[in-house]
Amino acid sequence: MACILVAGLPASGKSTLAAALSKELGFPMFSKDSMKELLYDSVGFQCRAEKVALGVGAMDILYYCAGQVLSLGQSVILENNFENASKPGLQALLEKYACPVVTVMLTGDPHAIYRRFLERDMSPGRHRGHVVNTCYPEPLGERPPYVPLTFEQFVEGFRARGMDAFDVGGPRVTVDVTDFSRVDIKAIAEEVISLL
Repeated sequence: MACILVAGLPASGKSTLAAALSKELGFPMFSKDSMKELLYDSVGFQCRAEKVALGVGAMDILYYCAGQVLSLGQSVILENNFENASKPGLQALLEKYACPVVTVMLTGDPHAIYRRFLERDMSPGRHRGHVVNTCYPEPLGERPPYVPLTFEQFVEGFRARGMDAFDVGGPRVTVDVTDFSRVDIKAIAEEVISLL
């Protein structure tokens, strides 16, 4: 039994890599963003504070789901922009189930990842709840223009929140995702298993 954390910068490919690892290792995977999207669609929000509250709720659900899997003695993969604020909840989960943890940290050229961040936010497939901050669902016919973060704001944001240096102990697998097409999922899975 173990907890595998897939962490790293926004738009670094965490969800894609976590899903592929789940398939490769046969461990269930839970993503905070997927849970947020369900809450956005079922509850919605009317302001930034309500959106933040849904994010906190999604994190609580993530820990609950992980706990259910770990309580059965099975391994689980958790994917999120883990940050400094995530540490207390994760440490409580790991201590409660006394399980080892391996962090798969996605990193790379910030400029390349920033370009993917912009492309993702402007993609028609991106859930609008992640992009807007004022109201979701948006009133019919009202769609505010997309105002992207600057590169400096992007870097300042992930550094201030500790996403690039996240650590709850245990071994780490560092993956350069500058060119995601070169990522070797099978090799990462083998390294995770060897560390466990």
